Amino acid sequence: MNRGLEIQQESRKQWQTAKVRAWLLVLLLGFVYILPGTAYAQTVNQYTNSTDSAAGEISGADSCTVGITFQRDIFVSDDFSVQDVNVGVLMSHDTRSEFALFLRSPAGSIVTMKNLVGGTADNFNVLLDDDTATSVDTHTANDTATAGTVVPPYQRTFSPSNSVDAVFTGQGSFGTWTLFVCDFVDNGVNGTFFQMDLFLETPPPSADLSLAKTVASSSPSSAVYTLSVTNSAGSDLSATGVTVRDILPAGVTFVSASGTGSFNSGTGIWTLGTDIAPGQTMSIDLSVNVTATAGSTITNTAEILTASPTDPDSTPGNGVTTEDDFASRSFTVGGRLPGIPPNIGGICAAAGSGTILLDWNNHSWTSGSTTGSATLANLGTVNFAVATEGVFSVPLNLTIDNSGGFGSAGLSLYQNIEYATRDEVTTTIVTLPTAVPGAQFTVFDVDFAANDFADKLTVTGTFNGGAPFNATLTNGVVNFNLGNDIVGDGLSGGTSDDGNVVATFAQPVDTITITYGNHTTAPNDPMGQAISIYDFTFCTPATTLSVTKLSSVLNDPVNGNTDPKSIPGATIQYCILISNAGSATASTISATDTLPANVTFVAASMQSGSNCGSAATAEDDDATGADENDPFGASFSGGTLTATAASLGPAEGYALTFQVTVD
Repeated sequence: MNRGLEIQQESRKQWQTAKVRAWLLVLLLGFVYILPGTAYAQTVNQYTNSTDSAAGEISGADSCTVGITFQRDIFVSDDFSVQDVNVGVLMSHDTRSEFALFLRSPAGSIVTMKNLVGGTADNFNVLLDDDTATSVDTHTANDTATAGTVVPPYQRTFSPSNSVDAVFTGQGSFGTWTLFVCDFVDNGVNGTFFQMDLFLETPPPSADLSLAKTVASSSPSSAVYTLSVTNSAGSDLSATGVTVRDILPAGVTFVSASGTGSFNSGTGIWTLGTDIAPGQTMSIDLSVNVTATAGSTITNTAEILTASPTDPDSTPGNGVTTEDDFASRSFTVGGRLPGIPPNIGGICAAAGSGTILLDWNNHSWTSGSTTGSATLANLGTVNFAVATEGVFSVPLNLTIDNSGGFGSAGLSLYQNIEYATRDEVTTTIVTLPTAVPGAQFTVFDVDFAANDFADKLTVTGTFNGGAPFNATLTNGVVNFNLGNDIVGDGLSGGTSDDGNVVATFAQPVDTITITYGNHTTAPNDPMGQAISIYDFTFCTPATTLSVTKLSSVLNDPVNGNTDPKSIPGATIQYCILISNAGSATASTISATDTLPANVTFVAASMQSGSNCGSAATAEDDDATGADENDPFGASFSGGTLTATAASLGPAEGYALTFQVTVD
C-alpha cells in the first residue's frame, strides 16, 4: 500500500554530534523500492516505502548480522542539497528497547536515530524530527502499529537519539537512502515493518554571487582594477540590489570608471543598477594613477555589500575574507603587472555582433581522450584536438588543478606533459563550425622554474583557409611577450592568476592553434610542466553581404570589337557580384535585376562562377534543372534576372554574367 503524501513545512536546524555503530559501516546495499516526490523550492518532499514485511521478520536471530540486517531502501531521483531530514517509521515490535534504527544517506553517512531505548513499551509509530525538543530516548508509552494503521500523520513526534540534520544537511538528495532495523535480542520477540517516510527539505531559492578582482597596467604610473560579480549558473533566481564596496587604498588615486552601473569614488560603492541573471557576469574597470614609491606593496580589497535574495555560501557586508563575495589583489609598485587585454565586447560590437561564452563548467571531456567538443547556441559544435610530442603525465581532463585564481569557477582543460627535450611541443587545435569576427580565451599557469622548465606559448589562427596569423597575447605577472610568444620567467602557483595569459583575435577566425612548449632558457630535459586552457568568448558569427554590378560593351554595329560604343545594336555584358565579407555562412541567397526598357536580353547568355573573371558555368534561362545548383542558379523571366545560391561562406562570392543588346 502507498501512504505517500507531499507536504510543506519550515524547520530550523539543531546541530549535534552523530554516533554511528561501527558494525553498520560495512553493511551491503539491498534492493531498491521507490516512491519519488517532486522537488520544489522551499518544500519538504516525501518519499515513501510501504512494502510491509512478513509478520515477525524483524528478528534478533539474524537481523544484526552483517549483510542480513533488515532494511528498507528509498531511491530519490530528485537532486538537490538537503536542508533538513525527518524520518517516520511505523512497525510493530514488543519491547521497544530491543531494537535500534539507523539511516544511511547516498553519500554513505550513517546516523543512529533510535538506540536501545523505550523500556518494555511496544511498537513504534513515530516521526523523528530534530526540531522536536523531546528525545525519542524518553519514549516509554505503547504505540499503535498494525497493517491497517494509516500514516502520516504519525502518532508521536520526537527528536532522534542523534541528530540527522548535523550529518545530512548539505549532502545531495539523489540516490538510495536506507533504513536499517536491528533487533539485538534473540528471545523470540520479533517485529513487523509497515512503512517508512523520508522527508527531505529543499534549499530556499537563492542567488549564488561571487566577486573577482584583477589588476593590470599599461604603464608604471597607472593601473586598472577590474571587479566582476558573477551569479552562478546554478542559481535559482536573479540577484537584485547588488552593490560592491571597494575603497581604493593609499598609493593610488581614482581616475575614471567604465562598465556596468556607477562607481562613487568618495564612498567606494559600485552600484550595479541592474539584475544579474543566473550564469551572468557584470564588471567595472576602475582606472587609477599609482602614486606610491617604487617597491611599495599596494593591496586593494572589495566585498559585495548588498544583494538579494539570500546567498547560500556568503553574507554580504559581513567582512569575512574567506567567503566568495570577498576579493583582494596586491601588487608591487615598479614590478610587472599583467597587461590589459583587448576588450572582446568592443571587438564584437564593432563587428555588429554579440558574444558567445564557452564555459567549461557547462561541458564535459572524456578523461584521457585527445579530442573533445562543446556545442554552443548560435554557433554550433566547437571541436578540440590535442597532440603532444611528449607524454601526458596526467590524462587530459577538465579540472581546477590550475584555477587561474577563479577558484571552483576555474574549470579548464588541464594539460600536464612530460617533455624529454625542450624542442617538444603540445598542439591544441580548436576548430569552429564557422568563422567568428573575434575570439578571446585565457591560458593558466604559463610560468618558469629554474633548472626545470620555461613555458612558451604561441597562439595562431586561420580564416577561410588563408595564411596563419598571430593572436594578441596579453602577459601575466610571471611571463612576458617575446615577439609572437609568451615566455615564463617566474613561478606561478596552480591557484594563482600570476601565470595567466589572455589570447585575443580581433579579426575573423575559424581555426585556432595553441602551441605549448619550452623557451631556450629551459634545460634540454625540461621534465614535467602544465597549463590549462580556460573559457572562450566568441563574437557571434555574422554575415555581411554586398552586391556589385559591372558592365562592359563587347561590340557594336559600327566599330565591331574595336573601341565599341553603347549604341543601338551594341552588345553589353553585365556582371552581378554577390560577396560575403562576414564571418558566418549566408544561406538561401537570391538577388534580382530588372532590365531597363531599352535593352533586350540575349537568350542563353548567362554564366556563373565565384567572380566576374571566372564566371564560365553555363546557366539556362529557366528556374529548373541541374544547372540551378551547380552550385549556383540563374533564371530570366518577364524582364527580370534572378541569381540564387544555396550558401555563401565567409569571404566567398557568387558572380552572374549575362548579355543584352541595345535597342
